[in-house]
Amino acid sequence: MPDLERIHEGIDKDTANPNFRLWLTSMPSNIFPVTILMKGIKMTYEPPRGLKNNLLRSFGTQDKVKFEECKKPREWKKMFMGLSFFHALILERRKYGPLGWNIPYEFTAADFAISQSQLKMFLDEYENIPYEALNYMVAEANYGGRVTDPMDRRLIKIILKQFYSPDILEEKFSLSQSGAYKVLDDPTFDSCLEYIKTLPMNDLTEVFGLHNNAEISSAIIDTNTICTTILSLLPRDVGGKGVSSETLIKEKIKGILAKLPKPVDIDEVAKKHPVIYE
Repeated sequence: MPDLERIHEGIDKDTANPNFRLWLTSMPSNIFPVTILMKGIKMTYEPPRGLKNNLLRSFGTQDKVKFEECKKPREWKKMFMGLSFFHALILERRKYGPLGWNIPYEFTAADFAISQSQLKMFLDEYENIPYEALNYMVAEANYGGRVTDPMDRRLIKIILKQFYSPDILEEKFSLSQSGAYKVLDDPTFDSCLEYIKTLPMNDLTEVFGLHNNAEISSAIIDTNTICTTILSLLPRDVGGKGVSSETLIKEKIKGILAKLPKPVDIDEVAKKHPVIYE
């Protein structure tokens, strides 16, 4: 990192090629040179939020031709759809804080990819679907290897059990009480995508097995995260005057309030435009 900062400072804008661009990719790190970060154009990539976007991402990474290549096509498509739901479900539970997981785990696309490969391999090589082995590999090894809390480990097993079971092969298999989330009876790649696009943009708490009030906890967590992020980005001192972050926030709020129109005088409006019931 020090070498990178030194090289960056040694670049002369007058002699450098005008078409020169330096692209840097990095995971979040507290040792990344601040000078490079401040002078460069920042781009961040975040995984999609919501069950709908997560499902679209899972299907978007699939090859349409290879998706059809399996010795048990119906079982493969329905169970793959179930696996995609499972992956999206455990990711989105994190937004509910302790109501979702006791510890927020960083499940990744690699966990999904290895589980997908194992599912296809087991379906191709075994005449009868080994549900017990599939449940163990996914809940104990692939995803479960990241889970450290005993209750979270128990929960992930329960969640997976509804997807990796003979019930998922039944017709009209629903994942929620309202039937908004379901596994298609005879899915194809295109029909799955079309169905996913019809899902609600805002997740229904029933699919997580949570009460509707859980959305309040999710909103509070999001608000606290935004406020904490804003505070962390604000400078502690401005122009050597020792202006605190709280003062900056208050000034910003005063500026917003000054731009707002004056409150409407309801009594005056009622006199000018009376409501007459005839």
